[in-house]
Amino acid sequence: MKTTRSIAAVRSEVAKWRRLGLSAGLVPTMGALHAGHMALVYRSRQTHDRTVVSIFVNPTQFGPKEDYSKYPRTWESDRDLCEDAGVDLIFAPTAPTMYPDGFATSIKAGHLGDLWEGAARPGHFDGVATVVAKLLSIVTPDTAIFGQKDLQQTVVIKRMVSDLNLPVRIAVAPTVREPGGLAMSSRNAYLDLLSRTDAQSIYRSLKWAEKQVRSGVTSDTRLAREMSKQIETGKRFKVDYIGFCDTESLEKKKAAKPPVVILVAAKCVVKGPAYNRRYIDNLIIR
Repeated sequence: MKTTRSIAAVRSEVAKWRRLGLSAGLVPTMGALHAGHMALVYRSRQTHDRTVVSIFVNPTQFGPKEDYSKYPRTWESDRDLCEDAGVDLIFAPTAPTMYPDGFATSIKAGHLGDLWEGAARPGHFDGVATVVAKLLSIVTPDTAIFGQKDLQQTVVIKRMVSDLNLPVRIAVAPTVREPGGLAMSSRNAYLDLLSRTDAQSIYRSLKWAEKQVRSGVTSDTRLAREMSKQIETGKRFKVDYIGFCDTESLEKKKAAKPPVVILVAAKCVVKGPAYNRRYIDNLIIR
């Protein structure tokens, strides 16, 4: 496995693969890797000759009061996980490499970037779209693979790729979960035992809502109210939003009828490392 911080080195390595007729998959990450990321790597290795993992904590997708400076950075364990998983190349650029002096161009995520997480985190998806566009340009993969846990992100990226006619396929892999159902996330490391247990109610509420929808309940207001009660019972999380949305546009639906995606975001309200951090999840009902 090779590692580099150099854009030129990445392009040179991928060019060698191309001359040999080899395909390449990209798994973009912000590090603090876990089994969810490794599932994306596994998928890439199943379908491509070579796999690149990018590790870059992107400053432009963090708001001024968010946790950029404290976001977990675990380079040695990340490198070991990638090597054990059979990754061919890690691209771990610095912020000045990605955003050198004078950098002035960014991508607007548009209406999709203003919904849900975008409404709570203005400018977040502009930062996501910009860094992903740069990574796609640098690595030139056949496929970039993302996890469904960040569903709105995948919708934004697919739209960007389509709008800009970028020659890459975007693949979305199922969410990987901890034994209690909590969606795997680098931010889970902030949770203490009690908060982690309470956080499991997010997925339980999604599964409860799925059962209700499949039984014929269509009132999104009623479903969201009960889901909020389930999530907030332990008093460690406060619901930010619950939305029953179109699976493509993410616009709120008038009734919770399949196909529908349920989006949930909750903040931890207990003082400690997880305080005020956002935990998101979703479930698609077809």
